[in-house]
Amino acid sequence: MVVPSLKLQDLIEEIRGAKTQAQEREVIQKECAHIRASFRDGDPVHRHRQLAKLLYVHMLGYPAHFGQMECLKLIASSRFTDKRVGYLGAMLLLDERHDAHLLITNSIKNDLSQGIQPVQGLALCTLSTMGSAEMCRDLAPEVEKLLLQPSPYVRKKAILTAVHMIRKVPELSSVFLPPCAQLLHERHHGILLGTITLITELCERSPAALRHFRKVVPQLVHILRTLVTMGYSTEHSISGVSDPFLQVQILRLLRILGRNHEESSETMNDLLAQVATNTDTSRNAGNAVLFETVLTIMDIRSAAGLRVLAVNILGRFLLNSDRNIRYVALTSLLRLVQSDHSAVQRHRPTVVECLRETDASLSRRALELSLALVNSSNVRAMMQELQAFLESCPPDLRADCASGILLAAERFAPTKRWHIDTILHVLTTAGTHVRDDAVANLTQLIGGAQELHAYSVRRLYNALAEDISQQPLVQVAAWCIGEYGDLLLAGNCEEIEPLQVDEEEVLALLEKVLQSHMSLPATRGYALTALMKLSTRLCGDNKAAILEKMPLVERDGPQADEEAKESKEAAQLSEAAPVPTEPQASQLLDLLDLLDGASGDVQHPPHLDPSPGGALVHLLDLPCVPPPPAPIPDLKVFEREGVQLNLSFIRPPENPALLLITITATNFSEGDVTHFICQAAVPKSLQLQLQAPSGNTVPARGGLPITQLFRILNPNKAPLRLKLRLTYDHFHQSVQEIFEVNNLPVESWQ
Repeated sequence: MVVPSLKLQDLIEEIRGAKTQAQEREVIQKECAHIRASFRDGDPVHRHRQLAKLLYVHMLGYPAHFGQMECLKLIASSRFTDKRVGYLGAMLLLDERHDAHLLITNSIKNDLSQGIQPVQGLALCTLSTMGSAEMCRDLAPEVEKLLLQPSPYVRKKAILTAVHMIRKVPELSSVFLPPCAQLLHERHHGILLGTITLITELCERSPAALRHFRKVVPQLVHILRTLVTMGYSTEHSISGVSDPFLQVQILRLLRILGRNHEESSETMNDLLAQVATNTDTSRNAGNAVLFETVLTIMDIRSAAGLRVLAVNILGRFLLNSDRNIRYVALTSLLRLVQSDHSAVQRHRPTVVECLRETDASLSRRALELSLALVNSSNVRAMMQELQAFLESCPPDLRADCASGILLAAERFAPTKRWHIDTILHVLTTAGTHVRDDAVANLTQLIGGAQELHAYSVRRLYNALAEDISQQPLVQVAAWCIGEYGDLLLAGNCEEIEPLQVDEEEVLALLEKVLQSHMSLPATRGYALTALMKLSTRLCGDNKAAILEKMPLVERDGPQADEEAKESKEAAQLSEAAPVPTEPQASQLLDLLDLLDGASGDVQHPPHLDPSPGGALVHLLDLPCVPPPPAPIPDLKVFEREGVQLNLSFIRPPENPALLLITITATNFSEGDVTHFICQAAVPKSLQLQLQAPSGNTVPARGGLPITQLFRILNPNKAPLRLKLRLTYDHFHQSVQEIFEVNNLPVESWQ
């Protein structure tokens, strides 16, 4: 006996009337029990009603897997009402993960051969939704026959099913290749749009199909010209634009056919110019067609004038009030800047204006494009604009803006002094948002140019005297004062206004840095090192003053105790040691230079024997000091279509358990790499810290690379294992690679 149950409409009303989630679950559990009983008793009359209720329960998120076999029974039924619900249930409840989906293959084959259009449509929709590779191979001949059926309804659904089959099984391209040429002569909107989509899939997955359909470029050009000039189907016009969906699809196909092919590109050049000049831009539909036209011009071998026209269209998009249109324009111009730099330069003022957009995504894209537009002729003007933006930009953009300015200034600096001024401004403005390598880069630049020593130490001293809150600036200034304090006191720099500085003022400023609560441990390390260097660079009368400035101030925590201990040891060393001779002083300075390091991290002085008899001798006994580790060679770990990923390694000598890995992504292909993300994983025994990358777009043709720093701490001395995951977009395709880096050129930590 069949257990009575609710109708679908009554079930929906009762579920919606439940006041709590518990009441809803109670109603659904009770009704599912009735549905199971009905399936078990085998009620053929009301089976489709029970399955329809079960599908509604499934859409609410409750389990409905027990209805899978009922779908097969309804599909095999001869009644259309049963088939309709059965196919709907198959699309919702079955997929490739369930072996039961293969059981409906024979039923679909029979329904496709019956000649009843509604049934054929149901079978084709189900096959295009959940058809697996095995089903596609078995049913491809039936779908091929339906592509040339008289009924437009069946042909349209057969074309869409063929698109699904090509995506699942690319080797089926040869089966659907011959009918496509005939389908291009159709005037039915749905059939023509589906045919263009099918040809696009064939060309993307089969080189033979690509060569075959390059012969039909004149026919596609004729269809698109008819749409632009006379209209094709008035009922499909939107906002005065004739069938924009079909226009967009044809433009995408032309982009594929004309890529790297001179003859096809020349055939479509005049048409693209006509579309670009005659399309109405007052409506969004026209903007969509124009954007696809621009993308096609960019990808094919178009004429130079046509590419300038495309850039000008994107420039007009930048003035549009719609933020989405401005975003696409900035993204497209960023792709064009490598190949058509001069054309994009004409829109530089508009791009700079976009920096002040309130939308963070727009201002970030404008920042990336502005940095890409910097060259040797406009570097001064662009740096002024970018530095002004740096002062008011959101915090999440400040690090990227500061890094971009530093890289651009280093690459296109007209003079080294101007480069230093730019970096000082960034250090003063961005503060803690500056990346870790900025301090090391600036100290390396100053140290390598002897003519900049006096200029740099005066500029840095003035900046430090005005503000000691910006830690990167304080670190660079302390390093420079320790190295070139004698030039600061001499006052022989002609480039800036003379400034009289005495030794007491310099020592007082370093003492202020040491005692400031804003100073980081790394900053205090730089100041301590500067004091030690000044003990040999200044006059002997100030040696006692330097010892008095040693930070023996009591602080809380183990870090403060360590600093006080090291300061005391340094003071005892200075008191015990005689004034070194010139060769000894040179060796001492070389050793003290090791305290600075190249990475900007904390470099604590070594623990020294403070005994009066051997303090200086022990320090100058070079074999007692461990030699710096040998440089670790770089390693290339990934290369695909011109995209390379290299790893460089640094192990700070003061912390053997720390390894710094710099990821450098470069792009030597013809297309930009966008949305680049590099993620890393190490075993649980290691501690991994990933810093933010320098960007997410790698320009084509060897443009500015993306760098990212990984800090790996290994306190337990476990072996190093590193797994990387790369995701990015390249040539309109999403790429994801997961691989483990083997043969790392780093000695074992065991």
